[in-house]
Amino acid sequence: MSFASPPQDRWLEDYVPGDVHEFGSIAVEEDEVLAFGRRFDPQTFHTDAATAALTEYGGLIASGWHTAALMMRLYADHYLSHVATLVSPGVDELRWLLPVRPGDVLSIRVTVLEARRSRSKPDRGIVRSAIAVLNQRGEPVLTVTAMNFLLGRPEGRE
Repeated sequence: MSFASPPQDRWLEDYVPGDVHEFGSIAVEEDEVLAFGRRFDPQTFHTDAATAALTEYGGLIASGWHTAALMMRLYADHYLSHVATLVSPGVDELRWLLPVRPGDVLSIRVTVLEARRSRSKPDRGIVRSAIAVLNQRGEPVLTVTAMNFLLGRPEGRE
């Protein structure tokens, strides 16, 4: 399924509970896996291919946080509104399900779980979304539930 409007003209009302949207792709690059691991998650299976080959993973794998950052790129570029998104109060149930390796190509499948207008600030609302990051074989490698505050469509904008 696809949104009826592009992210540049997407508002709270465009997020319909039950709708499923798929976006991708983004490639996992070895140099980025190494750089991210060395800077933010310095465990050998993220930072050294030769040592990683001796681990239970049998080779280099991306940090789960790197995978989450790749997911966020796709989520922000394609799913979130570019005009109505405010902030996020957080995420729930972040799970890393399978190793992500250099050469993998990731996409996201996002299900709108809830979209409701705020009672205290009626110009906006909250959207709760279930995100699955999929590898090139369609296997989920990460799941998370995200919440985002969005503005409602301004009067006169159909």
